[in-house]
Amino acid sequence: MIHSPPIRTRFAPSPTGTLHLGNIRTALFAWAFARHHKGQFILRIEDTDLERSSDASADGILRDMKWLGLDIDEGPFFQMQRMDRYREVVAQMLADGRAYHCYMSVEELDALREKQKANNEKPRYDGRWRPENIAKLGLKIPAGVDPVVRFKNPDGGVVAWDDAVKGRIEIANTELDDLVIARPAPVGQVGVPTYNFCVVVDDIDMQISHVIRGDGHVMNTPRQINIFRAMGVEPPVFGHTPTVLGNDGEKLSKRHGATGLNEYAANGFLPEAVINGLARLGWSHGNDEIFSPQQLVEWFNLESLTPSPARFDADKFEWLNGEHIKRMPMDQFVARFERYLREVKLDTGERPGFAAQFDTEDGPSISAVAELLRDRAPTLRKLAEMARYCFENPANQQSSFIDAYLSEHLNDSNKPAIVWIKNQLADVEWTKPSIAAVLKDAQSRFNVKTPHVMMPLRVMLTGSAQAPAVDALLMTLGRDASLNRITV
Repeated sequence: MIHSPPIRTRFAPSPTGTLHLGNIRTALFAWAFARHHKGQFILRIEDTDLERSSDASADGILRDMKWLGLDIDEGPFFQMQRMDRYREVVAQMLADGRAYHCYMSVEELDALREKQKANNEKPRYDGRWRPENIAKLGLKIPAGVDPVVRFKNPDGGVVAWDDAVKGRIEIANTELDDLVIARPAPVGQVGVPTYNFCVVVDDIDMQISHVIRGDGHVMNTPRQINIFRAMGVEPPVFGHTPTVLGNDGEKLSKRHGATGLNEYAANGFLPEAVINGLARLGWSHGNDEIFSPQQLVEWFNLESLTPSPARFDADKFEWLNGEHIKRMPMDQFVARFERYLREVKLDTGERPGFAAQFDTEDGPSISAVAELLRDRAPTLRKLAEMARYCFENPANQQSSFIDAYLSEHLNDSNKPAIVWIKNQLADVEWTKPSIAAVLKDAQSRFNVKTPHVMMPLRVMLTGSAQAPAVDALLMTLGRDASLNRITV
């Protein structure tokens, strides 16, 4: 599909909590589409929910988007700073008859809806305070009632649009009532404008060409399209992305492992892996499973978004992260791992990282540790936790396990081999081939099988039976630390 410039997309979160996978995925798609077409990506903070919105959440949105690499071209714009503009447009619509004051009380509206339900009718406002109906119904403006402002929705026809994801959608205007676009205020004043109205004014003023958002907004779209057209503006292209479900088919939640984006950062996920995983939730490029943000931008198109719900798999997310770790150039991985390993959890509102409880200055180089462990865990956090034994004697933390294991697996048949290995390691040239030769020689010299030598050594060196090859461990830990840990 060829689009005439300029392509302008937007991400419009509410600052009422942390970014979760569902809403950051829509941001990713909007960002990738804009970047693919050399367009602009705008950030708009929809902060009109005064009770739930907070500056901390707004700051968190900016921080998390920066961590993910979703750079913005304009913004952030805050809706609460645009109230005068919204009120100006409401006043214009009141003046030319596109909107009107409605004095129907909440109690009256509730009673009307109950009556409609009893008659098996769709509950909806009946338009009684439209100017043309006031005299017809003999209505009198009630004293002391502050009216809302309603948009005068078209009476007939259909609202139709070609959704970039879902295809053609048509909704009869008779299914839509007159939307409240401003909350109660005395006549002559304009109350706080409502969400569906503010969104349209924003998209017009910001010249948004494509609205890419979750399909929970589909039912807002026909109302917004009618407001666009009432304001003499052709609506943008809409694309409603599919819902994200857990593996059990239920709506995605924390019990499926889908935590906030800030927690993925704290748990040692790479931003490029998160982008990869998010993009695969409802979008694909052939059979490509692992790709970079740059490749996503190069390949991205709306036509490849599926209208069907996508399924989130926490294990697959971790696997993807591990693959990105393995494929990263070693110097880049070492830099990421070192930065993560040195992070300390702060209480200053910054994103929490791994709280290292061991001294990384006392032990092997972090680059050597990174090279030893890189393929052994899928996240930086798990690698950092595993790295503890490189800087601390595991006997200080795992002494009960080590004692229990050795009492069962270290005996008269293999203990002489371990003693001999320790003596040889005291003087051998400290290279991996020389160390490997000592380990191999011990097995033949004492006629013991490989596991009967290697497993006790692994446990003494790391406090775990699951660890890298013993020669690599010894080489990384160094002579002094290794000899100190081999206790027989």
